[in-house]
Amino acid sequence: MLTIGKLKEFGADVDTGLSRCANNEELYIRLAGITVQELSSGALGKAIEEGDLDSAFQIAHKLKGGVTNLALMPIAEPLCELTELLRNKTPGNYETLYAEVIRRTNDLSSV
Repeated sequence: MLTIGKLKEFGADVDTGLSRCANNEELYIRLAGITVQELSSGALGKAIEEGDLDSAFQIAHKLKGGVTNLALMPIAEPLCELTELLRNKTPGNYETLYAEVIRRTNDLSSV
């Protein structure tokens, strides 16, 4: 179960995330949990694996919005990089960045 303490330990900018949730801790924690579930769903990885870069970009962009608004910075860094590569369809190792996003998401889940 996520808590403010666990989010801080993970490296989230909790003060910023809370301010974007009207300082409502319950809302912040609930939204962070939903975002972790969405990241863990595998939809982004499946789109990348299938080479559907348009769908992958749409999914990554949505996830990036949630992650950055909640200030989950350790996840935001590789997710932002992945989103920009997908936006521009820049050749790159999408799978490696996606794996890093998932690793960091799992780190948050295990804190």
